[in-house]
Amino acid sequence: MTREEFIQMMDEREKLIRTEYGLTQDKMALALGISKKTLVEIEKGRRTLGWTGAAALCVIFGSSCILQNALGGDATDLIRLLAFENLEPDYPKTMGGRVWWRDLETKKGWRVQQNVISGHFRLLDPKDRRVISSFEKKVIEERLSWEVKEDL
Repeated sequence: MTREEFIQMMDEREKLIRTEYGLTQDKMALALGISKKTLVEIEKGRRTLGWTGAAALCVIFGSSCILQNALGGDATDLIRLLAFENLEPDYPKTMGGRVWWRDLETKKGWRVQQNVISGHFRLLDPKDRRVISSFEKKVIEERLSWEVKEDL
């Protein structure tokens, strides 16, 4: 998934999320920090939330069932992946992927997982801390190989 695809997905779901939360256009616009006119244009498909607006929608409405089903759980993981593409931040400990993740490979406690909805991959260390995320499994496998060698 690219940033552009993510933004389009959020543009298409904004009105559903607004309805899920029972908000008027005025209140949704206020929550997102945009004008009602801009919100109406987004809902009509004439404008876009853009990267910042799409990320804000996910953070503010992170408990949305619509968002969780579309993205495979917590949207902040996907936002971080897109925001930090080609970077390697230190991620906090995860819960080990009990809901939206499936284990693909395990070596010496390190786990390669794939999100069952979005399809992106991540590598967890033996303490369930995310080390890296990517849409390319090969990137994760290369990092796993490097980490396992470092562990020896």
